[in-house]
Amino acid sequence: MARVRVRQHVNPLSKKYQEIISPPNWEKIYSNLQQPLHLDIGCARGRFLLKMAREQPDWNFLGLEIRDPLVEEANRIRDELGLTNLHYLFSNVNIDLDSLLSSLPLQVLQWVSIQFPDPWFKKRHAKRRTVQPELVATLAQHLPSGAHIFLQSDVEWLALEMRDRVAAHPSFRGTHPQLWLPENPLLVPTEREIATHNQGDPVYRCLFVKPD
Repeated sequence: MARVRVRQHVNPLSKKYQEIISPPNWEKIYSNLQQPLHLDIGCARGRFLLKMAREQPDWNFLGLEIRDPLVEEANRIRDELGLTNLHYLFSNVNIDLDSLLSSLPLQVLQWVSIQFPDPWFKKRHAKRRTVQPELVATLAQHLPSGAHIFLQSDVEWLALEMRDRVAAHPSFRGTHPQLWLPENPLLVPTEREIATHNQGDPVYRCLFVKPD
Protein backbone atom coordinates (compact mmCIF):
# COMPACT_ATOMS: atom_id res chain seq x y z
CA MET A 1 0.00 0.00 0.00
CA ALA A 2 1.49 3.34 -1.06
CA ARG A 3 1.65 5.99 1.65
CA VAL A 4 0.41 9.50 1.00
CA ARG A 5 2.69 12.20 2.41
CA VAL A 6 0.75 14.81 4.40
CA ARG A 7 1.39 17.38 7.08
CA GLN A 8 1.57 15.87 10.55
CA HIS A 9 -0.25 18.79 12.21
CA VAL A 10 -3.40 20.56 11.06
CA ASN A 11 -4.81 23.45 13.07
CA PRO A 12 -8.53 22.64 13.57
CA LEU A 13 -9.22 26.25 14.56
CA SER A 14 -8.11 27.70 11.22
CA LYS A 15 -10.81 29.27 9.06
CA LYS A 16 -10.69 26.58 6.35
CA TYR A 17 -11.97 23.95 8.81
CA GLN A 18 -14.90 25.89 10.28
CA GLU A 19 -17.58 25.04 7.71
CA ILE A 20 -19.90 22.23 8.83
CA ILE A 21 -19.92 19.36 6.34
CA SER A 22 -23.14 17.81 5.08
CA PRO A 23 -23.71 14.24 6.32
CA PRO A 24 -23.49 11.61 3.58
CA ASN A 25 -26.30 9.28 2.58
CA TRP A 26 -25.44 6.47 4.98
CA GLU A 27 -27.67 3.96 3.18
CA LYS A 28 -25.43 4.28 0.11
CA ILE A 29 -22.30 3.72 2.20
CA TYR A 30 -23.10 0.72 4.40
CA SER A 31 -24.62 -2.47 3.05
CA ASN A 32 -26.47 -2.94 6.37
CA LEU A 33 -27.02 0.40 8.10
CA GLN A 34 -28.67 -1.22 11.11
CA GLN A 35 -25.50 -2.98 12.26
CA PRO A 36 -23.85 -1.53 15.38
CA LEU A 37 -21.40 1.25 14.57
CA HIS A 38 -17.88 1.89 15.88
CA LEU A 39 -16.73 5.49 15.44
CA ASP A 40 -12.98 6.20 15.51
CA ILE A 41 -12.25 9.91 15.95
CA GLY A 42 -8.94 11.00 14.46
CA CYS A 43 -8.42 7.80 12.47
CA ALA A 44 -5.31 9.05 10.60
CA ARG A 45 -4.48 6.52 7.81
CA GLY A 46 -7.29 4.25 8.95
CA ARG A 47 -5.29 1.04 9.26
CA PHE A 48 -6.83 0.25 12.66
CA LEU A 49 -10.38 0.45 11.30
CA LEU A 50 -9.41 -1.46 8.18
CA LYS A 51 -8.38 -4.43 10.29
CA MET A 52 -11.38 -4.09 12.60
CA ALA A 53 -13.79 -4.08 9.66
CA ARG A 54 -12.30 -7.31 8.36
CA GLU A 55 -12.33 -8.92 11.82
CA GLN A 56 -15.93 -7.90 12.59
CA PRO A 57 -18.08 -7.94 9.43
CA ASP A 58 -21.23 -7.74 11.59
CA TRP A 59 -20.23 -4.21 12.68
CA ASN A 60 -20.00 -0.96 10.72
CA PHE A 61 -16.96 1.29 11.16
CA LEU A 62 -16.59 5.02 10.58
CA GLY A 63 -13.33 6.95 10.76
CA LEU A 64 -13.24 10.75 11.05
CA GLU A 65 -10.05 12.53 10.05
CA ILE A 66 -9.23 16.21 9.42
CA ARG A 67 -6.46 15.53 6.88
CA ASP A 68 -8.34 15.02 3.64
CA PRO A 69 -5.56 13.23 1.68
CA LEU A 70 -5.51 10.49 4.33
CA VAL A 71 -9.28 10.07 3.99
CA GLU A 72 -9.03 9.74 0.21
CA GLU A 73 -6.24 7.16 0.51
CA ALA A 74 -8.11 5.15 3.14
CA ASN A 75 -11.33 5.03 1.12
CA ARG A 76 -9.38 3.99 -1.97
CA ILE A 77 -7.90 1.02 -0.10
CA ARG A 78 -11.33 0.16 1.32
CA ASP A 79 -12.76 0.10 -2.20
CA GLU A 80 -9.92 -2.09 -3.46
CA LEU A 81 -10.75 -4.60 -0.71
CA GLY A 82 -14.50 -4.42 -1.36
CA LEU A 83 -15.44 -3.65 2.24
CA THR A 84 -19.04 -2.47 2.66
CA ASN A 85 -18.97 -2.00 6.44
CA LEU A 86 -16.29 0.71 6.50
CA HIS A 87 -16.13 4.39 5.61
CA TYR A 88 -13.76 7.30 6.18
CA LEU A 89 -14.92 10.89 6.25
CA PHE A 90 -13.09 14.21 6.19
CA SER A 91 -14.25 16.06 9.30
CA ASN A 92 -13.30 18.62 11.93
CA VAL A 93 -14.91 16.65 14.71
CA ASN A 94 -15.44 19.56 17.07
CA ILE A 95 -17.43 21.32 14.33
CA ASP A 96 -19.20 18.46 12.56
CA LEU A 97 -19.90 15.77 15.14
CA ASP A 98 -23.41 16.80 16.19
CA SER A 99 -24.61 17.05 12.60
CA LEU A 100 -23.07 13.71 11.65
CA LEU A 101 -24.44 11.81 14.63
CA SER A 102 -27.89 13.37 14.24
CA SER A 103 -28.06 11.90 10.73
CA LEU A 104 -27.43 8.31 11.87
CA PRO A 105 -30.21 5.88 12.84
CA LEU A 106 -30.99 5.84 16.54
CA GLN A 107 -29.16 3.29 18.70
CA VAL A 108 -26.59 2.17 16.10
CA LEU A 109 -23.60 4.04 17.56
CA GLN A 110 -22.19 1.64 20.16
CA TRP A 111 -18.44 2.35 20.39
CA VAL A 112 -16.38 5.53 20.14
CA SER A 113 -12.58 5.41 20.22
CA ILE A 114 -10.13 8.31 20.43
CA GLN A 115 -6.60 6.95 20.22
CA PHE A 116 -3.32 8.83 20.45
CA PRO A 117 -4.69 12.24 19.43
CA ASP A 118 -2.29 15.11 18.79
CA PRO A 119 -1.29 16.45 22.26
CA TRP A 120 -0.79 20.06 21.14
CA PHE A 121 1.72 20.43 23.95
CA LYS A 122 1.76 24.23 24.27
CA LYS A 123 -0.77 25.71 26.68
CA ARG A 124 -1.90 28.31 24.13
CA HIS A 125 -2.85 25.45 21.80
CA ALA A 126 -5.06 23.63 24.31
CA LYS A 127 -8.24 24.47 22.38
CA ARG A 128 -6.87 22.53 19.42
CA ARG A 129 -7.01 19.23 21.32
CA THR A 130 -9.68 16.78 20.28
CA VAL A 131 -11.39 16.00 23.60
CA GLN A 132 -13.09 19.23 24.57
CA PRO A 133 -16.03 19.42 27.03
CA GLU A 134 -18.31 20.26 24.10
CA LEU A 135 -17.33 17.05 22.30
CA VAL A 136 -18.08 15.01 25.43
CA ALA A 137 -21.49 16.68 25.71
CA THR A 138 -22.24 15.86 22.07
CA LEU A 139 -21.35 12.21 22.62
CA ALA A 140 -23.52 12.12 25.74
CA GLN A 141 -26.44 13.43 23.72
CA HIS A 142 -26.16 10.86 20.93
CA LEU A 143 -24.77 7.68 22.49
CA PRO A 144 -27.43 5.20 23.60
CA SER A 145 -27.39 3.40 26.94
CA GLY A 146 -24.74 0.69 27.04
CA ALA A 147 -22.45 2.41 24.53
CA HIS A 148 -18.73 2.80 25.26
CA ILE A 149 -16.03 5.44 24.88
CA PHE A 150 -12.44 4.19 24.72
CA LEU A 151 -9.50 6.58 25.15
CA GLN A 152 -5.78 5.94 24.96
CA SER A 153 -2.54 7.89 24.64
CA ASP A 154 1.16 7.51 25.28
CA VAL A 155 1.19 11.01 26.82
CA GLU A 156 0.11 10.62 30.44
CA TRP A 157 -1.06 14.17 31.11
CA LEU A 158 -3.14 14.14 27.93
CA ALA A 159 -4.70 10.80 28.86
CA LEU A 160 -5.55 12.29 32.27
CA GLU A 161 -7.12 15.35 30.65
CA MET A 162 -9.25 13.23 28.32
CA ARG A 163 -10.25 10.87 31.11
CA ASP A 164 -11.20 13.69 33.46
CA ARG A 165 -13.29 15.47 30.85
CA VAL A 166 -15.34 12.36 30.12
CA ALA A 167 -15.57 11.43 33.80
CA ALA A 168 -16.86 14.91 34.63
CA HIS A 169 -19.97 14.34 32.52
CA PRO A 170 -22.81 12.68 34.48
CA SER A 171 -23.76 10.48 31.51
CA PHE A 172 -20.61 8.36 31.67
CA ARG A 173 -19.10 5.94 34.17
CA GLY A 174 -15.62 4.42 34.14
CA THR A 175 -15.55 0.64 33.79
CA HIS A 176 -12.30 -0.11 35.61
CA PRO A 177 -11.64 0.37 39.33
CA GLN A 178 -7.98 1.24 38.77
CA LEU A 179 -6.64 4.39 37.15
CA TRP A 180 -5.77 2.78 33.82
CA LEU A 181 -6.85 -0.31 31.90
CA PRO A 182 -4.04 -2.89 31.85
CA GLU A 183 -4.98 -4.16 28.37
CA ASN A 184 -6.61 -2.86 25.21
CA PRO A 185 -10.22 -4.17 25.11
CA LEU A 186 -10.34 -3.96 21.30
CA LEU A 187 -9.26 -6.71 18.92
CA VAL A 188 -6.74 -4.61 17.01
CA PRO A 189 -3.96 -2.28 18.24
CA THR A 190 -3.17 0.91 16.37
CA GLU A 191 0.16 1.42 14.62
CA ARG A 192 1.10 3.99 17.27
CA GLU A 193 0.23 1.56 20.06
CA ILE A 194 2.45 -1.14 18.56
CA ALA A 195 5.34 1.29 18.13
CA THR A 196 4.96 2.55 21.71
CA HIS A 197 5.03 -0.97 23.13
CA ASN A 198 8.02 -1.87 20.97
CA GLN A 199 9.89 1.06 22.51
CA GLY A 200 9.01 -0.20 26.00
CA ASP A 201 6.90 2.85 26.80
CA PRO A 202 3.54 2.75 28.63
CA VAL A 203 0.12 3.35 27.11
CA TYR A 204 -2.55 5.00 29.24
CA ARG A 205 -6.04 3.67 28.54
CA CYS A 206 -9.51 4.12 30.00
CA LEU A 207 -12.99 2.92 29.11
CA PHE A 208 -16.33 4.54 29.86
CA VAL A 209 -19.89 3.29 29.51
CA LYS A 210 -23.17 5.13 29.33
CA PRO A 211 -25.24 3.31 31.98
CA ASP A 212 -28.85 2.26 31.48
